[in-house]
Amino acid sequence: MITPLITVADVNLTLGEGEVRTHILKSVSLTLDPGTSVAVLGPSGSGKSSLMAVIAGLERADSGRVTLSGADLAGLDEDQLARLRGRSLGIILQSFQLLPTMTAIENVAVPLELAGAGDARARAEAELEAVGLGHRLHHYPAQLSGGEQQRVAIARATAPRPALLLADEPTGNLDSATGAGIVDLLFERAGAAGAGLLVITHDPAVAARAGRTVHMADGVLSQ
Repeated sequence: MITPLITVADVNLTLGEGEVRTHILKSVSLTLDPGTSVAVLGPSGSGKSSLMAVIAGLERADSGRVTLSGADLAGLDEDQLARLRGRSLGIILQSFQLLPTMTAIENVAVPLELAGAGDARARAEAELEAVGLGHRLHHYPAQLSGGEQQRVAIARATAPRPALLLADEPTGNLDSATGAGIVDLLFERAGAAGAGLLVITHDPAVAARAGRTVHMADGVLSQ
């Protein structure tokens, strides 16, 4: 029997206090198996990014159950969650989140070094080669285009060889042509790594690339 990479079962999440307290996720359930891809499609403010935060253990659900790589997140403290994220997750965000004072290769290699990888530099170079940036290893983020920065972010996410990639609006800051190339690359690199892929998007064209699409509206997920 296959153990799902992600299990979200009847999850509720509320944020804020008092009169501004808002029910963000409403009885949400979702599974994703190893090596498969799912797109969560919905408009801005529908709860998509909050769902990703719950799956990554960055937000604690009020009720329901969330497991990642077989581990029940409710039973883990913050240090254990951080170790699980480092071991199992690669995260790609709309805003790239590269460190401006580090070159492309440093942005990919330093997290590997901090995780204790002995071959961090070589692995970082190989990942950047794989995303077409072998000629930009020593450039800083400010010297790279938006598409190139997102390629560095993909290399950083895949370099630790995680079981699961989470991508939150990965084309949100890119023009349509650049974004299409990034989507191709994202699915290609996930497939090459045998990683599961969960894509958060408002773009039906991006969602159409996934093996399965679910829809989010007003905190409710529908298949």
